[in-house]
Amino acid sequence: MSPILLSAVTGALAMYFLDPQAGRRRRARTGDKMERAARKLREAYDVTMRDTEHRARGIAAAASRLVRRDRVSDEVLLGRVRATLGRVVSHPHAVEAQVRARRVTLSGPILAYEVPSLLRAVRYVPGVRAVENRLQPHAEPGNISSLQGGHPRRGQRFELLQDNWSPAARLATGVIGLALILRGGVLRSFAGGALLARALSNLDLATLVGLGEPEDGIEVQKTITVHAPVDQVFAFWSDYQNFPRFMRNVREVRVQEDRSHWVVAGPAGVAVEWTSEVRRIVPNELIEWRSTPDSAVKQEGSVRFEATGNESTRVTVHLCYLPPAGALGHAVASIFGVDPKSEMDADLMRMKSMIETGKQPHDAAQRV
Repeated sequence: MSPILLSAVTGALAMYFLDPQAGRRRRARTGDKMERAARKLREAYDVTMRDTEHRARGIAAAASRLVRRDRVSDEVLLGRVRATLGRVVSHPHAVEAQVRARRVTLSGPILAYEVPSLLRAVRYVPGVRAVENRLQPHAEPGNISSLQGGHPRRGQRFELLQDNWSPAARLATGVIGLALILRGGVLRSFAGGALLARALSNLDLATLVGLGEPEDGIEVQKTITVHAPVDQVFAFWSDYQNFPRFMRNVREVRVQEDRSHWVVAGPAGVAVEWTSEVRRIVPNELIEWRSTPDSAVKQEGSVRFEATGNESTRVTVHLCYLPPAGALGHAVASIFGVDPKSEMDADLMRMKSMIETGKQPHDAAQRV
């Protein structure tokens, strides 16, 4: 990093944390975040060590079975086959398995496309000598009751092809990524950084850089009770012009028929903009929205309203979003306290106060 850039970054951090008005609160908030991160790091270390130990024992047991040729009882083998069924077929209870002298017989109705993967998976079960196929394949569930419903199974997948990695896999991948970074070079550093970020976050690379879907990103849900009738609270939320009046970082909302354009203060005060469209409205019950495909911030969410008696309303906000630069951008934003996850509590309290008292909060983005 050049001396000029280093000086600029240092000056910006000093201005942010030493601000006479908000500096103390920012330093306290950052200290709390660092303490929470340290606690999570200790917990992650304990979980990773336990998982690594268990997997090492599993590998040792598998090697031992190969040496001993795994002469297990038919009862134990049947349990292994049943466990395999649950990972491979969408209707495992429809398939009957019998084991005699380590020979497996499979029968019962099954969807045709699942037959090859099931036979292959059962043949690889440790201890199985042979598999007899008596299955009744069907192209469609039709009127067969045992094939109704169910959920498609992906079967056994390589660890690093799964959405969620185990702690041991994350540790191994993180070590490889760090080693590539230390080796130097543009390509090695880039690949190592990607592996390290994937291991630390346990999020796929598309979500990390903001190319995934909102439901794959950051999720927030908050509930608050407002002492006001449900129709009054719903009307307040339905008027998007109210949002800058109680939200601290929402600078402007421009309504365009069923769409609304939002301008929000991002990290270091940089404006972030996106357009949302309403997906569904149920008067006095629900508002659902989703950002348009061309928006810089991919997000979707809902607000539910529930009358609780005594002229009160329970408001539940559910939000899924991918900020600019994805989860990495969220991590940077959260340090400075400008992400929805850290601000929603305060915003909802201002909303509650504004509806109940009719007075606008002094620290909202807009003063009317």
